[in-house]
Amino acid sequence: MRFAALALIAGLSASSAIAAPCGGSFADFIAAIQIEAQQNGVSAAEADRFFRGITQDPKVLKADRAQGIFRKTFTDFSRSLISQNRLDSGKANAAKHADLFARAQAEYGVPPGILLAFWAFETDFGAFQGDFNTANALATLSHDCRRPDLFQPQLLAAVTLWQKGMFDPATTTGAWAGEIGMVQMLPADILNRGVDGDGDGAVSLKTSVADAILSGAAMLRDLGWRKDEPWLQEVTLPPALPWEKTGLRTQLTGPEWAAMGVKPRQGTLANLPASILLPEGHKGPAFIAYPNYSTLFNWNQSFVYVTTAAYFANRLNGAPVFTPGTPDPQLSLEDTKTLQQKLQTRGYDVGGIDGILGTNTREAVRQEQRRLGLPADAWPTLELLGLL
Repeated sequence: MRFAALALIAGLSASSAIAAPCGGSFADFIAAIQIEAQQNGVSAAEADRFFRGITQDPKVLKADRAQGIFRKTFTDFSRSLISQNRLDSGKANAAKHADLFARAQAEYGVPPGILLAFWAFETDFGAFQGDFNTANALATLSHDCRRPDLFQPQLLAAVTLWQKGMFDPATTTGAWAGEIGMVQMLPADILNRGVDGDGDGAVSLKTSVADAILSGAAMLRDLGWRKDEPWLQEVTLPPALPWEKTGLRTQLTGPEWAAMGVKPRQGTLANLPASILLPEGHKGPAFIAYPNYSTLFNWNQSFVYVTTAAYFANRLNGAPVFTPGTPDPQLSLEDTKTLQQKLQTRGYDVGGIDGILGTNTREAVRQEQRRLGLPADAWPTLELLGLL
């Protein structure tokens, strides 16, 4: 099972801002995006050749609207992704491509575990790269009014890839959201961060492990990955920790957290800015997150995905299974939507009424918990919902 299509990759370098109108007639949209391509230096004949056979794909929109897997708790989500087979395959691939991963770490500063985690979760080490026509997927999402500012630059980048002989609008396939290859990169990122790792003169993310891994490393470096620094550690917490200090918006150094009673399950706390992460509240698993953890949100904006990928990298490095604790039950979908509506009414930006406990919703929950005298751990409960 693959999850790359759910990635919302940041740091896009588009040659122009969104211009073609979303919604309305798809034919009119294609005509408008062709004009925009011509304004970027593509000839009228080339634009016509590229866009001639592109069609809307209703399956893409269905996939875009059905992202319920991110409603899983961190414990459930991580257990569904981190199987013994994935652990074994990750270790086998680390050994098989040891020289390649050493090169990625030396040249880009990204350690093997992180690259293996994304390679595993995105495509099961290249086995499932997606079978959606990429040009149709990008055009469908560019025409849709939910996120045209993300996808229209990607569609234009695909035209540039095609001009370079690196993309075929008729045959190139990948994830429903337009990502391509073993580590699932969008066209603009392939243009800007693609690496010819095997030296054959082409960047082939679908067929070349070297190209895929080094391109992924280059992208993470460009997104802010800090060499030779940790990303996530499991910790144990004192019962009297001020819960309002937890969460990604509060940072103290490792020694400062240690002085408050925070203890790593393995190793020592780094003397770096760090946040205490409670994916399921103060009764559940606990981690300390360093700057590199936040960098991973530029690859994928899902809290449970990023945390699971960071944790899986630790498991590949020999970390034990995390302690799940006894967290309060997760709110139902409808209760979470009701919660978001109540928070939005109170002026919070929760990022939409979607029933997904994202970063904005969590921080709004924390503020209301603090106001109401509850443990401010950003994990919503029925008690909180009732008080609101």
